[in-house]
Amino acid sequence: MPAISNKEIVILEEESVTLPKGFKAGGMHCGIKRKRLDLGYIVSEVPATVAGVYTTNIFQAAPLLVTQESIAKEKKIQAIIVNSGNANACTGEQGLLDAFEMQKGFANELGIKEHLVAVTSTGVIGELLPMDKVKTGISQVLQTKYGTEENFKNAILTTDTCIKQIAVQIKIDGKTVSIGGAAKGSGMIHPNMATMLGFVTTDANIAQEDLLAALKEITNQTFNMITVDGDTSTNDMVLVLANGLAENNQLTKDHPDWDLFKAGLKLVSEELAKKIARDGEGATKLVEVEVNGAYSQDAARAVGKAIISSNLVKTAIYGTDPNWGRIVTAIGYSGIPVEPNAIKVAIGPYKVFENGLPSPIVEEEVKEYLELETVKILVELNQGKESATAWGCDLTYDYVKINASYRT
Repeated sequence: MPAISNKEIVILEEESVTLPKGFKAGGMHCGIKRKRLDLGYIVSEVPATVAGVYTTNIFQAAPLLVTQESIAKEKKIQAIIVNSGNANACTGEQGLLDAFEMQKGFANELGIKEHLVAVTSTGVIGELLPMDKVKTGISQVLQTKYGTEENFKNAILTTDTCIKQIAVQIKIDGKTVSIGGAAKGSGMIHPNMATMLGFVTTDANIAQEDLLAALKEITNQTFNMITVDGDTSTNDMVLVLANGLAENNQLTKDHPDWDLFKAGLKLVSEELAKKIARDGEGATKLVEVEVNGAYSQDAARAVGKAIISSNLVKTAIYGTDPNWGRIVTAIGYSGIPVEPNAIKVAIGPYKVFENGLPSPIVEEEVKEYLELETVKILVELNQGKESATAWGCDLTYDYVKINASYRT
């Protein structure tokens, strides 16, 4: 894809899923959680072309099964209903019936066909939804007092400490096209698919098969390149809804502005992915691993994932310990054949490994760098021209505290 100047993409940090024309969102507390908001929605004025990617975990939750079945019917979605606090995963036949009940209930409130409603859930695994509370909430959630984007973004959170959002605007065929995204994710994050819930809306007019191809390609470069703890959840999905209200000529791979649209979608996805990694449970730092000089993109990704997934690397960064040996070790077991004497490793601006030997460093300078909120690790493999970037976070005492009592 040709390089796209940021001047062609306007970034809006405070906007998200309701920036594109024809979308509204909201959320409320229906009683799944003790106090926090736990039921949210996105609705498009018209049925939107949809593309989705889903968890690769074998134990896919009931809402994912319902949503995938529904999308298969028409390749369109007009609304999403989402709850937090309960994943509706590993809940058997009753869980599936409950997911269909959520879909039917929200479709009735909107007066649209049931298969135009996607259902998503996130939270504790193995417990049935309190459907009396959920059904009451669905009957009320469209009330004006609940209809704010802020409510939606809060309603999808679990152990997250902050909202993740971003939007961009681009010009296509002289029309302003907006792409907005919001996501939740903090734990059970690993680069094995889109390991979180992500909702992206756009008013672009775009062909479904090309939208799906773009989402899959971008997911491999963004959501699939983050990790917090190496766990892949049962409920993860990313949905992109494109309702066409920007009235541009239909985007396809042959449209002259196709690369610009993909760049906008990638920017939204990458920023959401980085915000999820930074908000990892107990995390104090965002860690970015850039691998260059690989013989293939898959090789670059494998090396990056190995480093970013290493608990020893993550704990060293938490402790501001410039222990480059842990980085080199992760490269060595990544499964990618490398030449040890050709590799260069740097922590931020400080070269720490070259020609198979440690580079001289001033330990205190590197320790001071590791105290920053964003830490970058750079690896040069000297095998080729391909690159990849992976994101994660440090591993702290608080991660253990949070997850030792997640259900209690």
